[in-house]
Amino acid sequence: MEILQDFLVPFLNFRLLFLVAAGTFAGIIIGAIPGLSVTMGVALLLSLTYSWELYDALALMLGVYFGGVFGGSRAAILINMPGSPSSVATTFDGYPMSQKGEAKLALTLTTIFSFIGGIIGVIVLAVAAPLVSQIAINFAQRDYLLLAMLGLLLVGSLSKGANAKGIFAAGAGIIVGLVGMDSIGGGSRFTFGSLQLMNGVNFVVAILGLFGMAEILYQMKNVASKGKVSILKKTAFPTIAFLLKFLPLSLRVSIMGVLIGALPGAGGEIAALLGYDHAKQTAKKPNRPFGEGAHEGVIAPEAANNSAIGGALIPLLTLGIPGDAVTAIFIGALFIHGLQPGPLLMEQSGDLFWMIVGSATLANIFLLIFGLLVVSIFIRIVTVPKQILLPVIAVITVIGSYALNNSVTDVYWMLGFGIVGFFMKVHKFPVAPLVLGIILGPLVDTSFRRAYMGSEGMGDFLIGFVNSPITLILTIVFFFTIFSQTNIFTKLKNKLKKV
Repeated sequence: MEILQDFLVPFLNFRLLFLVAAGTFAGIIIGAIPGLSVTMGVALLLSLTYSWELYDALALMLGVYFGGVFGGSRAAILINMPGSPSSVATTFDGYPMSQKGEAKLALTLTTIFSFIGGIIGVIVLAVAAPLVSQIAINFAQRDYLLLAMLGLLLVGSLSKGANAKGIFAAGAGIIVGLVGMDSIGGGSRFTFGSLQLMNGVNFVVAILGLFGMAEILYQMKNVASKGKVSILKKTAFPTIAFLLKFLPLSLRVSIMGVLIGALPGAGGEIAALLGYDHAKQTAKKPNRPFGEGAHEGVIAPEAANNSAIGGALIPLLTLGIPGDAVTAIFIGALFIHGLQPGPLLMEQSGDLFWMIVGSATLANIFLLIFGLLVVSIFIRIVTVPKQILLPVIAVITVIGSYALNNSVTDVYWMLGFGIVGFFMKVHKFPVAPLVLGIILGPLVDTSFRRAYMGSEGMGDFLIGFVNSPITLILTIVFFFTIFSQTNIFTKLKNKLKKV
């Protein structure tokens, strides 16, 4: 009974109710503007709310967190520019849907299944936090290496049939991701003596250039044409039967998202990419091919990245370990208010834990309400003529890339990636594998080297892949994925039929 009372505090306290609602709405706006990251928004709130009551500060920050992750899909669908890194996978089918006049349907589907993913993340947080945190804490460096390698295997899914070009792009992305100071040895790599390259390349800047500026340059080829960016079709609200068809997929990728979100440093972007690949591998009869506006292609990544929020809160509240950059700021908020994040937090401040669960639930409810209410407002973006829309997007892209670190160098990087992305589009090179390499390259590098340094030679390193149950399972999944993508199973099945 006491737990229920703590859970309902945000629902019954008008001030907390308002703060969660305001935070969620503000988060959606922040997430929808490329370059204004959720991390930036929550960090700003930390400096503004340090003198507030703890419940008030956390309610507002949680609203911005959930709303911001969701809001990134708005720009991804409408202008092919992810509002946040976790929305990169949403562009693959969300923007094609928008170009086919199905922007309203895409926005509606992502809203509903973002809500489902977020709620599942909160349920797992409330019910299985200690168990999931135990799984996450037992992840070794080999496991992170396997997880990153699984992510790199997405190159086949993201290459749209041009596998050789996709592999080349992913390899180039890995090299770009390794630019800067070596996080283990401290030496410089691919910096060519430039101090400006010592900090490496911010992958958010790369995303803004490759998806934002490149799309602007590509669209400018037809800027003289009159008319709209796309023709909107009259789309009825999805029926219950239509939505239920995707429920099993959303549940699977949501559980996947929670588990990945609970891994420190993994993040919603990896969850979304793996969720997208899972949808592509398991969808039996998509309405159209993936990459051309498949419904599953927008549902899976959005359910996964929103459920990852609940996963990221698990190690924060049970172990005192941040699951991502935003939860690291939450640790600062708890410290400021005299609390010690860690195993004793739930024991000594159980009311706080259930208040957070209640606020997260409320944020998802407001996410659903606001997301559905403002669909008609957002879709007006695609009716704006290119001559007006493209310069506005260009200005937002430049401001967003500068605002990340208040650095003109980031603007130059963004413009450089924009030019590269433009030529990649012209010559039919897939852009997504390049971003995949930039994100996962450093994780593969550091996890491999740390795993090897913790072993006594190559033999011990290789034996380690079968010693741990988690590592063994991931190893099996890794090789199964390789075999399935190279069609070995299909070829073997055809040979058996001939026999």
